[in-house]
Amino acid sequence: MTHGDGDEAGYRVVRNDEEQYSIWRTDRELPAGWHAEGTEGTRQECLDHIGRVWTDMRPLGLRRRMADAGV
Repeated sequence: MTHGDGDEAGYRVVRNDEEQYSIWRTDRELPAGWHAEGTEGTRQECLDHIGRVWTDMRPLGLRRRMADAGV
């Protein structure tokens, strides 16, 4: 465990209803509208996971509108 650089274990990946990702400390209550995605680890492990899974940063609502419009 590393101290001082903020990369200690104790983070989780969270996602909102628009399928946007972030990380949140495991010892803190999740903010309204965000849900645990299931991945936990160090700050960097969580960020690396987000980098692998969040390949389209457009919010879900925008992606749906664009698909409906044939864009």
